[in-house]
Amino acid sequence: MSFTVASAASAASSRRPAPEPVGPSDPASNAGASGLPRAGRRSNLILRILSAAVLAPIALAAAYFGGWPFAAFWFAAAALVLWEWLSLTDARSSKFLFPSVAAGLAVAAVIAEWHRPITASLVVLLGVFAVAVFAPSARRRWMMAGVAYAGALLVAPIMLRSDPALGVFAIAFLFGVVWATDILGYFAGRAIGGPKLAPAISPGKTWAGAFGGTCGAVVVAYVGSRYAGIDTDPGALMMVAIVLSVIAQGGDLLESWIKRQFDAKDAGTTIPGHGGVMDRLDGFWAAALVAMLIGILRGGIDAPAQGLLLW
Repeated sequence: MSFTVASAASAASSRRPAPEPVGPSDPASNAGASGLPRAGRRSNLILRILSAAVLAPIALAAAYFGGWPFAAFWFAAAALVLWEWLSLTDARSSKFLFPSVAAGLAVAAVIAEWHRPITASLVVLLGVFAVAVFAPSARRRWMMAGVAYAGALLVAPIMLRSDPALGVFAIAFLFGVVWATDILGYFAGRAIGGPKLAPAISPGKTWAGAFGGTCGAVVVAYVGSRYAGIDTDPGALMMVAIVLSVIAQGGDLLESWIKRQFDAKDAGTTIPGHGGVMDRLDGFWAAALVAMLIGILRGGIDAPAQGLLLW
């Protein structure tokens, strides 16, 4: 996943004088929500496909190998999301803020990879408290939220992947649910249109797209339970997929709401056709966090992947 801080810094250039409807980069959008000419929508879709064709194999390879490559992958993603968040919220006033918090995230990644998830989570929490104490009051709450957001994106996937038996299956399941929600929701929204899901937050999203995305997640869960060699209850795993799909769409709406607070269309321009890393991982972040919590509640802190998958 080849990113640079310089390209992420261009997030500020995505500002607009007034909030605009988010078009094809939203999973449950309809065809006309973007306001782009037909050729522009087609070009943007091609960019989305090409970007996904490059990034998806890298993400899958990191998940397959696990270990330090996986931890490094998610540290890079979390650091870029943090940079975009700070750029979006105008919270980069202190030149020491990003490097100090990014260093904390690196420490948390190392500790999480050493199978100390509680300690890693405490490091992230310490970063949130440090920002609360030392950050300027004008953007303090946004800065605290950004550290927590990036920290959750870092710790949750590493915890799920840490199970040597089912970790790779848990990440593959999570990818499948989120990607199916995104892809099926996008095409269902374009093809069917209809009533808006949350017009005040993201006018492009439709109920048809949301339902189509959830159906896609259910199909992924069913196929995975039948053919991945996991001894689990298909019906229960399909219910988990529904929950995670809804949560992923909620994460997408949350990011849309955040961008509207700062009159921005995208969080960045790092990924062609998608916007920033934060735009691409908003649904995954939310789904991974809830998947981790489900796994911990059922399988314990040492086996969240089993708790997520085995029913």
